[in-house]
Amino acid sequence: MPYLIPTRTPLTPQQVEQGFDYLLALQTGGGTYAAGRVEAFVLLRLAEDIIWPVTAVDGEAADLCADSFVLDEAGCVLLSALRDWARDSPTTAVLGIARSIIRFVENVIPDPDDHGDTCATLEAMRDEHLALAHAVHSAPGAHR
Repeated sequence: MPYLIPTRTPLTPQQVEQGFDYLLALQTGGGTYAAGRVEAFVLLRLAEDIIWPVTAVDGEAADLCADSFVLDEAGCVLLSALRDWARDSPTTAVLGIARSIIRFVENVIPDPDDHGDTCATLEAMRDEHLALAHAVHSAPGAHR
């Protein structure tokens, strides 16, 4: 059963910054992790935006194989577990979701500079997500 991402209002630029600030602070060993608090739903939404595109089966791909469907299901299981965690225990979910995102990025998503630097990858993702959030929220009739 595929993991369904419900229709939702896109994250605001501030939420994107808060989420990635938390991830980067955690990744670099910051004691307080981030200057402000981040909510579980923000990290869950970032997890969905990071994990789903990498693991989901592209129905139009010509080179589908059994491994494609295993990766799709693994992504569904991970996102379902994170969603349940965020729903059932939002306070404890924040750190766990953040660590899951970081581990996923470390092990699955290549670093853009090929130096093995997860922080560089997270920073590049932050920039992409911020650009999208600014575009969505500055468009005429956008949610504010």
